[in-house]
Amino acid sequence: MSEKRPQAKHKVDRRFGCNLWGRGKSPFNIRQSRPGMHGQARGKQTDYGIQLMAKQKLKAYYGNIGEKMFRKYYKEAMRLRGDTGQNLIGLLERRLDAVVYRAKLAPTVFAARQLVSHKHVLVNGKKINIPSYLIKEGDVIELRDSGQQIPAVQQGMESPERDIPEYIDVNGFKATYLRTPRLEDVPYPVQMEPNLVVELYSR
Repeated sequence: MSEKRPQAKHKVDRRFGCNLWGRGKSPFNIRQSRPGMHGQARGKQTDYGIQLMAKQKLKAYYGNIGEKMFRKYYKEAMRLRGDTGQNLIGLLERRLDAVVYRAKLAPTVFAARQLVSHKHVLVNGKKINIPSYLIKEGDVIELRDSGQQIPAVQQGMESPERDIPEYIDVNGFKATYLRTPRLEDVPYPVQMEPNLVVELYSR
């Protein structure tokens, strides 16, 4: 299972002006500018521009979620009790591909999505091949034998770049989702601002 278009991910880092996934190989670690000939020019952003950037960062971080799906998460976050921004983060962190990534069973969220799509992942003993499948508290996620042999999986487990968050318990190729996190619990390498996303959609 190969990683697709790493250059595109690196370009994303420069576009957002940050190392979005905290990866050691990000060119943003060396060249902190936007891609393109006029990358250095960054004018004063409007409120709308800042809100839009906050939304695009979140969508990109979770593997370039489409607008239709992302808006669906926002509507569900509004429907739930409590803070809409916190609810939005909770829903995104419950995605199966996100949990596989958090558990370090894959080196990137893109690789995690491939693992799920290719039927290498079990949830409570059942094959689930839908990356957006929402995990519930207490669910057990594990890699099938077919997935355990994939080099990218070993790469993810051995990666020193990130730690497993305390809301997921991992034992080998098996992870238990203990609880839905709040924004401050999620180990984002960069600042995420779901409140600005809420403001954008509330316009």
